[in-house]
Amino acid sequence: MSFNFDTYRFNTEDAIQVCVGAFALAVPIGFSEEAWQLGETLPLLNLLMLFSLSLLFLGVFTYQSVFQQNISHRLPVFIFRIVMAYLISACVVSLVLLCLDKLPFIDDPLTSIKRIIVITMPASMGAIVVDSFDKE
Repeated sequence: MSFNFDTYRFNTEDAIQVCVGAFALAVPIGFSEEAWQLGETLPLLNLLMLFSLSLLFLGVFTYQSVFQQNISHRLPVFIFRIVMAYLISACVVSLVLLCLDKLPFIDDPLTSIKRIIVITMPASMGAIVVDSFDKE
């Protein structure tokens, strides 16, 4: 079996799909005052668990749906896709919160990061689901 790099990449179309999926869930959740409050009050340990659950579910879904349980020759791309889905989702969430004036990054960076983590969990799941519509 020869290695064909073209079938193992994360391209612009994938990035756009991730953005659209993340935006679809970041908007309704980003408008929620409950999400803003969670971002202010949730303890650090709970945030770390939420972050870990996000990556775990992204990994499981990507493994099952996007890669169809075949990552033996493309582990770096598998990991890269998960990281990119999370980072792009976090950027989309940040933009939504910034537009809503709910991202006090200069005045209260910890609250900003906490809000991003809280809202990125569902947004990243929406992102990876939309990304899976066009399987590799």
